[in-house]
This record gives sequence, C-alpha cells and structure tokens, in this order.
Amino acid sequence: MECRVNIPYPLVKVEKENIEYANILLEDYTGFNGEENAINQYVYEYLSKFNEYEYFAQVLKKIAMVEMKHLELIGKTITLLGGKPIFKFLDRKSNYYLYYSGSFVNYENDIKKMLIYNIRLEKNTIRKYEQHIKIIKDKYIKALLYRIILDEKKHIECFRELLFRLSKQD
Repeated sequence: MECRVNIPYPLVKVEKENIEYANILLEDYTGFNGEENAINQYVYEYLSKFNEYEYFAQVLKKIAMVEMKHLELIGKTITLLGGKPIFKFLDRKSNYYLYYSGSFVNYENDIKKMLIYNIRLEKNTIRKYEQHIKIIKDKYIKALLYRIILDEKKHIECFRELLFRLSKQD
C-alpha cells in the first residue's frame, strides 16, 4: 500500500525570517497533533502489532517514515525562519510552552481502536495545518503545508483501507 502522494515536496524556502511563523510551526513540528507525535504514535503501534498483524504493522511503519519526512521539512523551515527546531510548542489553551512528551501518544492496544484513533489524529492534524495556512502569509510555507496535507489525507485513506481489511477478517 502506498502511503504518500506521488508529488514532490516543494523546496524548503521562506520569504524572510519570521520568529512568529517559526513558533506557529513548532506546534506542527512537535505539538499534540504534530509530526513528532505522529511518528511516535505509529512506531508504537508498529512495534506492538508487528508479530500479530504483519501487514498492518508494515503500513504503520511506512506512514511513520512519511511523517519523519514531514518533521524534517518543518524543522528546516523553522530554522530558515530564524527559530530553533526544539521539541516544545505554545499550547494555545494554557498559553504556556510545553515540551514534547511520550504521554501525548495513545497507548491503545485494540487494533480497530488504534485505526479509528489514527483517523481522528490525521483529521485533527489537517485542521491544524489549514488553520496555520490562514495565519501564515509566506507563500513557500503555505505550499509546503498544502503538500503535507495531501500526505495526511492519504494516511486517512490507508487507515480506512486497513479498517476495511479487518472487517473482512471478522
């Protein structure tokens, strides 16, 4: 199963340094719905299910690798904006900076519940990217976020396909 859209990513560029944009991207980098958390979520699921559900696990591994590419692209963009690609972000609810924590990962063990959670996680991630596209005026960053959204939508398709396959096994 293909887990990324077959369209190249735009070059990592910014119109100019902008710390405000760098701070916004930290949420995409390592927030609750950020790329770091998606990587850890899918690696946990891969490792917990590779023996029992080999196909499912291999798809999770592929998706985690795509999320790693997103993390790299966003991290480079943060750096070009004059920020540091650190694992903290502004939590908009509390208005405090939080450091990434493994407690952000959902440690569910039921495979169907995992997939349903992952679909919700990807949808929340897409909404967050769309919100950031509205705030950020830099055309290069917008292009990058639009491209990443395409992969996130593909991940939803992959998770739905896995759910379908599981339902056929029942």
